[in-house]
Amino acid sequence: MIPAKLDSMGQNNKNRLGPDHTRRDFLRTIGLGAGAIVLAACTQPERLLSAGAGSTPTPSQPWLPAGLLHDDFFIHNPKPLAIETRRERMPNSTLTPTDKLFIRNNLPMPEAHVVANADNWALHIEGVATPQSLKLSELKELEAHTLVAVLQCSGNGRAFFEHGPSGSPWALGAAGCVEWKGVLVSDVLAHLGGTTPKMNYLTATGGDPIPDGVDRLQVLVERSIPLEKGLRDCLLAWELNGEPIPLSHGGPLRLIVPGYFGCNNIKYIRTLACTAEQSPSKIQQKGYRFRPIGTGGAPSQPSMWRMPVKSWVNAADPAHPKTGNVRVHGFAFSGERGIAKVEVSADDGNTWQQAEMTGPDLGSNAWRSFTALIALTHATTRVV
Repeated sequence: MIPAKLDSMGQNNKNRLGPDHTRRDFLRTIGLGAGAIVLAACTQPERLLSAGAGSTPTPSQPWLPAGLLHDDFFIHNPKPLAIETRRERMPNSTLTPTDKLFIRNNLPMPEAHVVANADNWALHIEGVATPQSLKLSELKELEAHTLVAVLQCSGNGRAFFEHGPSGSPWALGAAGCVEWKGVLVSDVLAHLGGTTPKMNYLTATGGDPIPDGVDRLQVLVERSIPLEKGLRDCLLAWELNGEPIPLSHGGPLRLIVPGYFGCNNIKYIRTLACTAEQSPSKIQQKGYRFRPIGTGGAPSQPSMWRMPVKSWVNAADPAHPKTGNVRVHGFAFSGERGIAKVEVSADDGNTWQQAEMTGPDLGSNAWRSFTALIALTHATTRVV
């Protein structure tokens, strides 16, 4: 495979750039088109290749979800589970198979019986005209919808950061593109009479078990997103890639926030509330905030909601030479906005060529797979 240095291309999330920056301003500043990537010398390839070294699971480790091949993943943490798809094991197809999809949990998973009795799972809805609890079986009586969206941990790419940030050292495998099926949040809220006045956020609470003896707000998996976003296209999903959502991916019921970082896609959702303010939980107030290096999280900082443009080279043809013309494959996506084109450079940005989009366009929240035939030299790319 080709280790790729990925520059920040088209980071056009206004929350990230600040209120005085626009997408056009940012692209003008860096002088690059949306979705462009750079292939350059990998100065620390061993850092990528050793991610999770020494912790590859074996069949004797019962916490690994059934059906996963241990050679497909790096294991960053067993409990709570954090496993990363090896880049060379990612298929070049638009949809990521469930058994190749990364897993990231903040807390230990609930007991397996919750998916065995999925239809009895109850969701409590608040901040509406008629607050009440609905079982999954009742949600399924409403009109079902499907959507395809990128699911990405906000720390994806952290292994490449030079300042050694905390958290799982994800390289590029903490992302996938999958299909969800469920009911629109807007339909559920309308079914219960609509939202009450002066509500600004949609706040979701996970059903992860809380350890004894800890401050609940310090560990509670509860996130708030703008209510407008929740009403526009969010989904309460019970299927992943055509099958019931497995426990490891948030079954029996998960909130899907297309185009937003994975931390907002709450697993095992127990409560969905329309609220005037954001959640008081630590994960909302201080966690998942865009902030300067060395600065702690704070409510005044932009929250990690919409994902910026991102792209990477996933693999090259297996028999590629060390130099010469090499065909590479990769992915590109942009939260909520889709991808217009991808440009690839093999000479550190001096020249660019447009990549060819491959596979179907499954909507603005899905990623696009691409391929390009590039000329490599030892001066620009190190192949391992």
